[in-house]
Amino acid sequence: MLLYRRIRAGAQGKTIQIVAAATNLSSGSTLAEKDVTLIDWHSDVPPTGAFSKLSDVVGRPLIYPIGAQQPVLPTHLGAEGSGVGLSGKIPAGMRATAVRSNEIVGVAGFLYPGSHVDVLATYTPPGGSQTPVTQTVLQNVEVLTAGQTTEPDPQGKPEAVNVVTLLVNPEDSQKLQLASSQGTIQFVLRSGVDTKYVDVRPTHLTQLASADVVVAPSDTKAKAPTRMRAPAPKSTPIFMLEVIQGTQRTLTKF
Repeated sequence: MLLYRRIRAGAQGKTIQIVAAATNLSSGSTLAEKDVTLIDWHSDVPPTGAFSKLSDVVGRPLIYPIGAQQPVLPTHLGAEGSGVGLSGKIPAGMRATAVRSNEIVGVAGFLYPGSHVDVLATYTPPGGSQTPVTQTVLQNVEVLTAGQTTEPDPQGKPEAVNVVTLLVNPEDSQKLQLASSQGTIQFVLRSGVDTKYVDVRPTHLTQLASADVVVAPSDTKAKAPTRMRAPAPKSTPIFMLEVIQGTQRTLTKF
């Protein structure tokens, strides 16, 4: 029996107490003593950065939602004194910038908090040319809120919103404001694992006449779509010259 107890005690190992959520907690709230508790955790594999005192987390804003009995980690919390609600989710040095949206700009309603987008602007550049251009002004921008929603819909249902709040640095917030005031903007949804920045040149209106047109294959077994060159627009006669030589008339178009 003594040997069995020693083996059992060795198998169980030592435990430590760490701070965890007492109940399910949503983001944007400030942690109070009733929101957290101490739980036993195996000392051999403690969570990185886990807190051992309740006082270390009380009063700090919660950036991400956590479930009951889930350890509270530094990545879940905003800086002390950073505020509650949306302000508590803004990292130091970043800004939350709101942009007016509609069903088209908001990617048909499939724009959720936590999504990443590129921002395209269509405007007329200053100078002699009045031809509009479309340019990618920002890449891989995180969406903080869609409307007044700070958390994505669990069912993934699309919802059209009037305002989208983006997380950008101060310089990019100025670019975003200028782009929205000079023309129209469009959000381009990107994969959550795609963080690569691409060198994209502006697209001019004249490029559409000679752009490659992608034709979807009618056969589902086709490996790739067919690319066709769009024909250049035909010139329209502007001037006509009629030459009369006796009874002969010649009409020349320019």
